[in-house]
Amino acid sequence: MLTSRKKTVDAPKRLPILSEEERMEQERMRDVLVLLEHLVEREETTLKLIIDRLYDVGSVNLINKKFPNRPRQRRMMKSIARIFKPVAKIYALRWVKKNCPRLVTNWLQTKVRF
Repeated sequence: MLTSRKKTVDAPKRLPILSEEERMEQERMRDVLVLLEHLVEREETTLKLIIDRLYDVGSVNLINKKFPNRPRQRRMMKSIARIFKPVAKIYALRWVKKNCPRLVTNWLQTKVRF
């Protein structure tokens, strides 16, 4: 039986050649990311205070929204929210340290691109 074998030729993968400007932009944005990471590490106390204030405001607003006409339940929920505050602060601080520099860098990059 005569059958032809199909030969597949793998085309060499071409890496995108970056122009000098694109390379410089990537390098500068990497620098911004590193600087923001250092800022987050140095200003941990400030971040804790910001998270603390945001938790206070957000928990009260959420409880008032979910329990509009129930004063007893509001008081109970606010006391429960105070109990969980230290745990929420720990997780929020971890999240901010992990994600904030990248999010801010991406946001800033969108602001300088035209």
